[in-house]
Amino acid sequence: MSSWAEQRRLLPGAAAGALAGVAAKAADESGWRWAADLGSYPAAWVLVVALIGHLAPSLPAAAMRAGTFFAAMTLAYYAWAAVVLGFGWNRLLPIWLALSATAVAAVAAAVRWAAGRSTAGAAVWALAAGIVLAGGAVSDAGEHPVQAAVDVVVAAVLVLVLPDGTAARGRACLLLAPVTVLAGGGLALLQQLL
Repeated sequence: MSSWAEQRRLLPGAAAGALAGVAAKAADESGWRWAADLGSYPAAWVLVVALIGHLAPSLPAAAMRAGTFFAAMTLAYYAWAAVVLGFGWNRLLPIWLALSATAVAAVAAAVRWAAGRSTAGAAVWALAAGIVLAGGAVSDAGEHPVQAAVDVVVAAVLVLVLPDGTAARGRACLLLAPVTVLAGGGLALLQQLL
């Protein structure tokens, strides 16, 4: 992204990210468990990053747009907590900003790369859905029924709707269980680091 016109295309994503961050923090503090869950569990964020990558015209655009959205969302979330709600600045802000520039950008680029690739692309879609299921509330559906339903719907969209073609969708479904186990291990490691 070198030209001003290309960089200017990031502004709507940054604005949407900032609005999403404020909405997520407001939901966290709403007192409604289901609303807080929507912003805290990965389903909504994985779906947004996957859609940004899926709709981007190129790998660099996917990475930049998703990273920009997520960084703006993160900054707005923590700024709202610190400035408006008076919670102070959280030590996790720089970590989530670093993840915006690395992991989030890489996932969006991988989703863009997956377009038109049946087998390898299916693995990318299964990984995105696996992150949702492993990091979500399905295993605790009794306590988080709305979020568990959202997790299942988002995972279904990621493996049954967004992949290109029936073969890719079928392969993504076949890979979903083992990749969910791998994603769970990765998320557990991330939790230890945080």
